[in-house]
Amino acid sequence: MGVSDKSAQNDNQQKGNKKDLKKPLQVLHISKKDTQKKSQEIQNENTNSHEEIKNETVATKPEIIQDLSAIKIENKNDDFKNFDSSQQNLNRPLDISGQNSEFQLERTVDDFDFDESAFLEALNENEPIGATGETISGKVIAIESDGLYVDIGGKAPGFMPKKECGLGVITNFKEKFSKGLEMEVLVIKEQNADGMVTLSARALILRQSWEKVTISSKNGELIDVLINGFNRGGLTCDVDGLRGFIPRSQLEDGQDHQSFVGKTLKVAFLEVNPESRKLVLSEKKARLVSKLGSLKLGQLIEGEVLAVKPYGFFIDLDGASGLLHQSSVTNGSIRSLREIFREGEIIKALISEIDLEKGRIGLNTALLENSAGELIIDKQKVMQEATERALKTKALFDKKEQDK
Repeated sequence: MGVSDKSAQNDNQQKGNKKDLKKPLQVLHISKKDTQKKSQEIQNENTNSHEEIKNETVATKPEIIQDLSAIKIENKNDDFKNFDSSQQNLNRPLDISGQNSEFQLERTVDDFDFDESAFLEALNENEPIGATGETISGKVIAIESDGLYVDIGGKAPGFMPKKECGLGVITNFKEKFSKGLEMEVLVIKEQNADGMVTLSARALILRQSWEKVTISSKNGELIDVLINGFNRGGLTCDVDGLRGFIPRSQLEDGQDHQSFVGKTLKVAFLEVNPESRKLVLSEKKARLVSKLGSLKLGQLIEGEVLAVKPYGFFIDLDGASGLLHQSSVTNGSIRSLREIFREGEIIKALISEIDLEKGRIGLNTALLENSAGELIIDKQKVMQEATERALKTKALFDKKEQDK
């Protein structure tokens, strides 16, 4: 009997479970939200049967799903359409070239526009004053113990250190340079961070001195110098603030050269080089230049052949030396220079060049020939008639003098 009762109970439980299993299958198509809502209503009310819930759910479910899906799909299509049109509008370039365009681009002249002349004028106003090596006129505006402040027309004054104010040692500094003194100065250093340049009166004096002695050298001028020192190689002197040197070999008597200190000598310029600051003078050349000063182009001279060189003859002209170049000996062909003149021979020649700077005299005998090579064939005749033949060349040298 116990077995039959248990079996009866198990049969009842299985049947009840089968009904319960069918319920989820019938509501699987309901959305989770709807299922929770309906199950909550069942628990609260407890009045409706399982079959009524099933029918109601199945009846309403297709309508809800159908409406939501339609709405979602329709809205999605609308969003894609709106996105595509917006993207196309962004990608399309803005056209402002048409006549009916809403955008009008027009440039108007404002207060910041100016022409080219005004632009260049503005640049010139802001251009720094005082490049290195430039000569500027200024006015002393302040005097300090270490130098001067000079107004040169810039935004800031220039400064001139005391050692650059002049040559040598300046003892009465404040008395020599007073406020308002106008002076020419040389810029030796460009602007610093404060816009101030460094000036020098000393450098300007030395530059002007180099320019002066360079011109004097080219013109073959002679100067008088005071000897202020000596060394083993020669004598030293002052030439317009420049240090000059006279080698012992360029003295007429260099045996006791230290005895010349304190004396005045007449010298000529032997070498002038501002870049290396080399100024060499010569007493011997001064004598030669003095000799050259008495000579003229086209003048007939007589001298002794001192030496025969591959390029010509050196002729003694009473202490000076002239060069008779091989191209100026004859208009004929020369096999050897020695077949024309020899050392120690006295000859006559025309002065064709005078170089005072180099102290050189150029000679010519070819102009004395009446025909090419005549000096080779009959040298004696040419030398005897040299004075008369020289007169014929006078017009040639007169024209040469005018062209100089």
